[in-house]
Amino acid sequence: MKLRPLEANSPDTDMTPIIDIVFLLLMLFMIVINFENSKAEDRTRLPKDGLAKPPEVRPEHELVLNFGYKRNRDGSKAESTPTVYFNDRDVEVGRLGIELDQERRAMEQQYGNRVIDDVTVLIRADADVPAGLVQQLVQKCQQNGFTKFLLRAMVEQK
Repeated sequence: MKLRPLEANSPDTDMTPIIDIVFLLLMLFMIVINFENSKAEDRTRLPKDGLAKPPEVRPEHELVLNFGYKRNRDGSKAESTPTVYFNDRDVEVGRLGIELDQERRAMEQQYGNRVIDDVTVLIRADADVPAGLVQQLVQKCQQNGFTKFLLRAMVEQK
């Protein structure tokens, strides 16, 4: 009796599940990376500086204030006075004290009375906003008990 050798068939693997997993991981990483910029306001165009660098340690409690101009679709200013974009609303600098007081009270109620000392106010001011107005914004924050500040700028591309 003559025995024939068995043919070595290479198993066909279905690559569909592997490709699905790779695409799901890719989408997950894209979403996670974009959460860093979720507090960024598109209407605020940050100034560019060669010395700008992201903070090494992110503050535990932060309050983000975007300070810029309402702009048209072409990027030109729609209004001549800047606005603070705070909690998904446009707030005039003159009314900001009321909003900051409410935010401070909410933080104190949620985290305790001493949390105000740990809150860092992150100011993202448009490059076209005069420095004097940014200083007025800082003073409004100080009047409401906030003492730590970070100013955000973009890294200048060479």
